[in-house]
Amino acid sequence: MILEVRPEKNKNIDWLAEQTKQLLSDQKKSWPLLNKNYENLSLVQTRTFEFDGFEVDVQFNPERIKSSNADVSKEAINGRQCFLCLQNLPDEQNGLATNNFLILCNPYPIFPEHFTIARRNHEPQSIENSFEELLDFSHELGKHYTLFYNGPRCGASAPDHLHFQAAAKNIMPLERQFDGIINKYSTAVFSNGNTEIHLIEDGLRSFISFESRNKRELLSTFFVFLNAMKKAFPLEDEPMMNITASFEHGIWRVFVFPRNVHRPKQFFSKEENQLLISPAAVDLCGLIITPRKEDFEKITRGDIIDIFKQITITKEHFEFLRKKLGEAFTF
Repeated sequence: MILEVRPEKNKNIDWLAEQTKQLLSDQKKSWPLLNKNYENLSLVQTRTFEFDGFEVDVQFNPERIKSSNADVSKEAINGRQCFLCLQNLPDEQNGLATNNFLILCNPYPIFPEHFTIARRNHEPQSIENSFEELLDFSHELGKHYTLFYNGPRCGASAPDHLHFQAAAKNIMPLERQFDGIINKYSTAVFSNGNTEIHLIEDGLRSFISFESRNKRELLSTFFVFLNAMKKAFPLEDEPMMNITASFEHGIWRVFVFPRNVHRPKQFFSKEENQLLISPAAVDLCGLIITPRKEDFEKITRGDIIDIFKQITITKEHFEFLRKKLGEAFTF
């Protein structure tokens, strides 16, 4: 059952966030598979690795094997039914329909609260065509949730169907650690009282943070960045990136992780050298998902550094983005 909701007509700005939370509670009662997988999160194991001023967690979660090992080649995508299209949803799956999207509970969760927000129409993953909606949802769900977006070649298991995901706010390590990281590792690019842009290199990741009280300014600055990415990485589809977006105390906070490759060489290695890790936004925010016990047990701090070095952009490309953003904005 899909419930049509129109939170824009309700004076309580947290209305949709509360409805989303209630949806998960209801689905646990009505959908045995989903309820079992959320109960199994209590069995998930975690290891923590220390870095200079921050931590990275590694989670063993066998239910994520389908996502981590998903075949996202054009042939595979064209040969299967889209699992995010309304007509292909499981009979037990309910959802909230709003703003041309469906809010759905993720039946194979990473987090105690995990949602997929899918466009009603079947259309490709594209941040250029949906960034404003990402900001809108991060605002409407901001009481409880952070939104994230995986590009079509950056961890999205349904690159043919536009979607975001949502998780409980501050559950990803980077969210909790960001204030310390930005103080230690960032370079300010732009600040005007409403909007701030920082480039961050923490020795593991190179990423950009956008913080703004003004939605129009945030849209404008993001598209300047996107155009710079297109020049640096001229591809047929969008430049590779993962994004998170949250809203709190009247401020949007967006992290953008430019990418170099989809999967590291360890993913394709054989036998003892293989690590079946396919990093996406969650991993880049400091929670690496391992669906196999052997990978969880053998991964090292050095492996994490090497994997992140492979999947994120080079120092040369990051300097190019720094230059382009510096040319576009002045203090």
